[in-house]
Amino acid sequence: MMLLALVLVFTACSSGGGSSTASPSSAPSPGGESSAPSEEPPKQLSLKIGLPGSYEVTKKEIIDKFIETHPHITVEIEEAPWGDFVSKIATQIAGNTMPDVWFQENATILGYGKRGVAEDLKPYIERDLDASEYIDALFAAGTLEGNVWGIPHGINSVALAYNKSAFEAAGVDLPTDDWTYADLIEAAKQLTVKEGKDTKQFGFIGSSSITTGWFPWIKQAGGMVLDDTKTKSMLDDPKTLEGLNQLRQGIEEGYFTNGDYIKANGGELEVFATGKSPLYMMQYSQQVAMNTNFPDTDWDVVKVPKAVDGKRYVPMVTNSWLVSSRASDDSKEAAWQFLKFYLGDEAQTILAESGASLPVKQSAYSVIDNSTTKPLNKKGFTEGVSEGGTTLDENASWAEWRLLVQQEVNEAIVHRNKSVEDALASAHKGVQQVLDENQ
Repeated sequence: MMLLALVLVFTACSSGGGSSTASPSSAPSPGGESSAPSEEPPKQLSLKIGLPGSYEVTKKEIIDKFIETHPHITVEIEEAPWGDFVSKIATQIAGNTMPDVWFQENATILGYGKRGVAEDLKPYIERDLDASEYIDALFAAGTLEGNVWGIPHGINSVALAYNKSAFEAAGVDLPTDDWTYADLIEAAKQLTVKEGKDTKQFGFIGSSSITTGWFPWIKQAGGMVLDDTKTKSMLDDPKTLEGLNQLRQGIEEGYFTNGDYIKANGGELEVFATGKSPLYMMQYSQQVAMNTNFPDTDWDVVKVPKAVDGKRYVPMVTNSWLVSSRASDDSKEAAWQFLKFYLGDEAQTILAESGASLPVKQSAYSVIDNSTTKPLNKKGFTEGVSEGGTTLDENASWAEWRLLVQQEVNEAIVHRNKSVEDALASAHKGVQQVLDENQ
């Protein structure tokens, strides 16, 4: 697993690395020197925190707790709706006026690392954290070279959701953690209900998106999008072709939903909640909308099915915090104090209680496991991501090459006006060109 490899690289490397400034080991430790007869008051620091999506995305309680417990740090908050923030931050980076710490998509953070915008957090982590207390996703913004360009704002992983009422009505056995994708396909066929030429109920929601669609279907068949170095396209692998053909076949033969049906029936969540398609690859954050909008639906989750090699590949979406490499040393230290607080028990527990995303600190998982809100089997998410969590092959050029793949997938899977083989051939050529240009 890629994240495990990054952890091993991180453990093996000595501290130091990509930062152009002095190692944080020379910065004052929280609490001061124990050998001093009397402790001096902490140095007064200033910190500007950028919050894309404002407090709708980042819990205000976490920010307030940090300010309360760190009176020596003067905090300025720069918040804006997500789209406005993303546009503004590009201008700020060009003018060297960006916040000291902010978060964006993980792939964007990796790009910032390559451009020298993000501070390498590996020395800070080595100084102050015990990596064994966190799941592997702590290093989602890590590189094979050992740099860590950010830490997760939260993890949005995937599990297989099922509508219990629809399963019981069809007399089909409920899913288990031992399911393979072959089991999923067979159940989808059994759950599909046709009335003449019309389909009353589809077995599975056939998504064309990267997170719950083409990426996991490629991985389960033994295929790959990029190689382990993230420098070579693997879209010409026969197993990659096999996985996407399975997704297309399900849609063509009518036991997976198609995009038109989803749009006509209120979207994926409504189709699942109303039993029009009882199987669904659900992202963790969607439980909040399910419980708010469809409180009476009887549903639960199990882990993502196993792949042909017996392993589990659980896609996870990560937004990551970064520290500006251009901030002053004092502001970098203040930014790290904030990130350390964010990774601590109190903030991670607040994050866990929100249900919006998974924390990375293992101690916070007890809050989720003991929750009484649906889904009751939240271990489908928590144990699934611990067992097989994988990023979406993110690298510094991810946004560019992902768009190329998505366009070809849409042609082959959504519109079905091109064969999967032809679509992958075109995507492979374009993706490799992007990768080569970004070496």
